Amino acid sequence: MIPQDLAGFLESGVSVLVGTRDARLAPDATRAVGARVVHGGGELMVFLPAATCATALANVGENGRIAVCFSRAFDHRAVQVKGRAIEVRLAAEPERALVDRYRAALAEELGYVGVPPRATLRLAHWPCHVVRLRVEGVFVQTPGPGAGAPLEGGGGGAR
Repeated sequence: MIPQDLAGFLESGVSVLVGTRDARLAPDATRAVGARVVHGGGELMVFLPAATCATALANVGENGRIAVCFSRAFDHRAVQVKGRAIEVRLAAEPERALVDRYRAALAEELGYVGVPPRATLRLAHWPCHVVRLRVEGVFVQTPGPGAGAPLEGGGGGAR
């Protein structure tokens, strides 16, 4: 379960990377372009650009396992959400506003650490696929002695 006070962080302009794996345990990572916490924190929707997510979707279709890492550039605060995909679909046109808001916020966020906004805004972003996952664990990934620990209230026992 994603704690309510964490949802704003996950839905902001932080960097979002999605990790999946195939049957041979070969990993894949792809950048997401937005996220939405739903069902009281029990589920997470992640938006993946169609241009870059073919391997991730194939892996999710094969085994359902997914990990999503959220990290903020200016202080390296990071959180990982692990779960199982329960739905994959094309994003609907009304969801494009969420993706556009995310891109603008990410461009601003990365601008603080010297990445020109025009570079961030060039990232593939639409059309998107939405992967909705049931949250099984939330983990601290901020560098330091607590990295990897389950986030209190985040149900971090499942892996």
